[in-house]
Amino acid sequence: MEHVELFFKSIFIDNMVFATFLGMCSYLAVSKKVSTAVGLGAAVIFVLAITVPLNWLLDQYILQPGALSWLGEEYASYDLSFLSFIMFIATIATMVQLVEIIVEKFSPSLYNSLGIFLPLIAVNCAILGGSLFMQSREIATLGLALNYGVGSGIGWFLAILAIAAIREKIRYSNVPPALRGLGITFIITGLMAIGFMSFGGMLTGGDDEGKVEDKSAAIEAIEEDVKQQEAKTESDLELAENINK
Repeated sequence: MEHVELFFKSIFIDNMVFATFLGMCSYLAVSKKVSTAVGLGAAVIFVLAITVPLNWLLDQYILQPGALSWLGEEYASYDLSFLSFIMFIATIATMVQLVEIIVEKFSPSLYNSLGIFLPLIAVNCAILGGSLFMQSREIATLGLALNYGVGSGIGWFLAILAIAAIREKIRYSNVPPALRGLGITFIITGLMAIGFMSFGGMLTGGDDEGKVEDKSAAIEAIEEDVKQQEAKTESDLELAENINK
């Protein structure tokens, strides 16, 4: 259940584009065609799926305070957390170079259409944000880190795929001249972000019996307060009728 909850939250509730507005440069620049958006989105999913678990391992066994205790007791006091950004970016850059080589080898047309934005995945803030969110939210296991990386990538993929499909359609629409291009794209993105906010109510329930009991007690208190207010209202009405008489 924990894996399912994290997966859907990373896609819909904590969407990289619509919730935190990360990776907007590539999102806006490469979303003119669906085919190009699909290629870049797939690359982002691959990079996030690899870099988030790798950076989780780095964080757990190298970067956290006391993480080097596996080397010996004399290393237990070491704190290398100040190297987080450097290590995370180095991992991301390595994976992006691997993706660039693969795309150039097997799909030269996609490589040419993506242009400079493929190597720029290395500095895409959505990619670095995935690793930093993983670290700040203290994801417990490697499996959950992989789950979060894949889910975040799919969320970014869905966002760029949706805006690319819309932009292909509105190309033939009567958009006011002042809003053509990035103007209408920003407006549509804002509207989609508002729509994705509706997913915030997902997965908010819990199995904790204590929480259920607290909610039941709160509901009973509210019902008792309503009854008291109704009784007070009735007495006020009777008093008003007596005064009118």
